[in-house]
Amino acid sequence: MLADLALTCTRCGAPLDSSDRKLSMRTPDGLRHAYECECEAITITVSADPEPARGTLSRRE
Repeated sequence: MLADLALTCTRCGAPLDSSDRKLSMRTPDGLRHAYECECEAITITVSADPEPARGTLSRRE
């Protein structure tokens, strides 16, 4: 299933790459990237950080 993941536009399905990235933002829940496609749609991706962002609590169970 993960092998099928690809960075594509949510409107037209065109492939996106790092040159299409317009904005990046780190939050306590992970890293967000905003990509702009040639069709003018914006696609947002979220990737979880392996470690919690500074200032957040983490509890191991």
